[in-house]
Amino acid sequence: MSKVGIVVIGRNEGPLLGACLRSLQGTGAPIVYADSGSSDGSPILAASLGAHVVALDPSRPMNAARGRKEGTDALVRLHPALDYVFYIDGDCLLEPDFLGRATAFLDAHPKAAAVCGRRFEAHPEASFYNRLCDEEWNTPVGQADACGGDSLMRLEAVLAVGGFDPALMASEEPELSSRMRAAGWEIWRIDARMTQHDAAIFGFGGYWRRNLRGGVGYYQAWRKTRRLGHPINGTTLKRALLWAGIIPVLVIVLAFVFRRPTFLLLLPAAYALQITRMALRSGAGDIHHWKVAAALMLIKPAELLGAIRAALRGERQHSIAYKGR
Repeated sequence: MSKVGIVVIGRNEGPLLGACLRSLQGTGAPIVYADSGSSDGSPILAASLGAHVVALDPSRPMNAARGRKEGTDALVRLHPALDYVFYIDGDCLLEPDFLGRATAFLDAHPKAAAVCGRRFEAHPEASFYNRLCDEEWNTPVGQADACGGDSLMRLEAVLAVGGFDPALMASEEPELSSRMRAAGWEIWRIDARMTQHDAAIFGFGGYWRRNLRGGVGYYQAWRKTRRLGHPINGTTLKRALLWAGIIPVLVIVLAFVFRRPTFLLLLPAAYALQITRMALRSGAGDIHHWKVAAALMLIKPAELLGAIRAALRGERQHSIAYKGR
């Protein structure tokens, strides 16, 4: 671990932050904690557990990307001889064997810029939305287009492309991955348990806000990566525009033009057909697949509203909190 440094980000994570930092202490790696305006004493807790604390300036919009960017800058300034940096969110716990395996992978694959493993939800049984998050993170092993918020990265690759873009509210990891891939680097996922996460989403409101934030990031990252020749999030944005924009507007216009209010029933009918198609594709015999399909359709307006918000407000906004405890 002498070649690895760690950057932790967080805001008001409470006891979760303490558990996160304690899970990292056994690595012996230097730790930088970047705090996004916590009011629960997180910076004091982090310092007491041996982390170097970076407090983000509240006069500028705060988000995960900015935390990782400023945390990386501090880590490099304090420990310039490091080769790798491990990024982890303050609500996650590191699995004991992951850093050793990930470091060995980067040592053996000089073209690999980042490697990540399986992030899993600590309490998938606590809510339907926690389980959705856990399933979202169950992605294929092998070479990938992007990594997630927890990953081990080669500092040379990160610094060569300018690091995380502090203007992004979300999708900062896929956007950085796109720039690294455009520069000839590779992104990998290995078959290893990496981090345990606590989503703490117990209602549709939290899930809505999570996807509202996602919509902002989808648009920002899409706009930033267009010049690379392979923009990301385009398909996601098109689906949100179709289902939350074009189809509803078309149905309303038809009802108005033909003076048939019953035409408005076409919208829930279209949604029902799409939910059925998605559930059948996943396995209609399990009620969970129907609930997943419904949730993914019902948050399309949140994604579209987030994208519109990003287009109108640009980078003048703080990240959107979505968790409940």
